[in-house]
Amino acid sequence: MTAFTDIFWTAHDGLRLHARDYAPIGEARGLPVICIHGLTRNARDFEDLAPKIAAQGRRVLAVDVRGRGLSARDPQPLNYHPGTYAADVISLLAATGIERAVFVGTSMGGLITMVLTSLKPEAIAAAVLNDVGPELSPVGLARIAGYTGLASQFESWDAAVAYAKAINAAAFPGYGAQDWDIFARRLFDQDGDGFVLAYDPDISAPIKAAAQAAAKTQAEGGQALAPPDMYPLFRALAKDRPLLLVRGEISDLIDVEIAARMRAAAPHMAYAEVPGIGHAPMLTEPEAWAAIEKLLAEAP
Repeated sequence: MTAFTDIFWTAHDGLRLHARDYAPIGEARGLPVICIHGLTRNARDFEDLAPKIAAQGRRVLAVDVRGRGLSARDPQPLNYHPGTYAADVISLLAATGIERAVFVGTSMGGLITMVLTSLKPEAIAAAVLNDVGPELSPVGLARIAGYTGLASQFESWDAAVAYAKAINAAAFPGYGAQDWDIFARRLFDQDGDGFVLAYDPDISAPIKAAAQAAAKTQAEGGQALAPPDMYPLFRALAKDRPLLLVRGEISDLIDVEIAARMRAAAPHMAYAEVPGIGHAPMLTEPEAWAAIEKLLAEAP
């Protein structure tokens, strides 16, 4: 595994946050790449992708979003939303002196990148959206909400691996025992004699609060609020910069119809589909990596 340096920075509200910093391999060329993971994941998701990008001569920062990995947990759980996370990325840019970067956002990481477009558009030189977009299938959203913040601690490694497989088997039907062991090592930390998921269970607080508010509104005979329209942010992200959408062929979060609408809204956006994979590709699959390599060749 390619070596990295652990770096820490302080968010606007004083929280201590972490990222893995991979130095460029060989001659440095091009802007840095910032990788942002999904809702219940962490920087380890990029432990295979980051070295491949570093080998292109680019510095790579793989972020632990607040409440995940080595980043501190937020004492105010309702802060766990993309607006806060995007502000944290701006703090990272300031702390590292990075003015512009290429962004790779998986799932929630892509939403953070879109929000960042409204806060600091000049920082985004190019972007990869990994199985995420301005609209999301309610099927995938319900599945993710169904497990986020629930079971988090297991007494044996076998139980931890079994949990990882149970939650993600539909997305990676071709995985074998060794694949699931590697996958689980990204999700879990050792805690005494047991194993605990590497995220704060309270990241689910905003999801639960929104669901409760919707239920209350419905019970009172009102009409549920529509989710915010993310298409203006998506179009802004797509404007005047290289953009790539990677989609898992069997994804339940970005279905075929959503991908088609995204491509219609951003005709110049590059597109790659990863066969036999659901939500979300690891981005080292041949189809995904070829598209990312092409985007990096076009990006500053």
